[in-house]
Amino acid sequence: MFFKKRSRFSPLLIDISSNLKQAAHFFSHFEIKNINDLKILAETMKEFETKGDSYIHEMIVELNHTLVTPIDRADILALAMGMDDVLDELEHCSALFEMYSIQKFDDFMIRFIDCIKKCTLEIEEAIDLLSVKKLLQIRDNAIKIKDYESKCDGIQRQSIKHLFCVEKDPIVLIQYKEIYESFENVADCCQSVANTLETIIMKNA
Repeated sequence: MFFKKRSRFSPLLIDISSNLKQAAHFFSHFEIKNINDLKILAETMKEFETKGDSYIHEMIVELNHTLVTPIDRADILALAMGMDDVLDELEHCSALFEMYSIQKFDDFMIRFIDCIKKCTLEIEEAIDLLSVKKLLQIRDNAIKIKDYESKCDGIQRQSIKHLFCVEKDPIVLIQYKEIYESFENVADCCQSVANTLETIIMKNA
């Protein structure tokens, strides 16, 4: 085993990745039927984010009390914080829906969240592989995450081009543009996780 049996690092990383995946899954499958559902979406995503913060706190405590870590402690922290950044941005995105009373996922939003959900699945699989030191296999997950992020780049360009062509209300235009950019920020955070995974592979494989 890459992580010693008594080490808390592997379980905590798995908990963080699982919580992230569950949050993305909830977001992607949530149905907005009325304006009250927006509060449910935002509050539930906040619960996922708060849970993620508690895992990060545990990780920092564990790192501070461990003299020798299985991999560079900076890489462990970067990996944990990177996943937390994804969740933070996703929670922020859900808050924008409530703030602006956006009661429907348009086609661009659906495509964004689908790619993000797939990223979180790849992240969770990569963390599972890391726990058993199957480092070289993680490279496939990192590549897929970057492919999904690249797709999100394209979706963002298409969404904003479409928005400026069809939307005449400047307030609505600003709101939707911010949401599209928020989704892209989530994807960028996923790519940062992939970069950290590749760094870990390079140092330890």
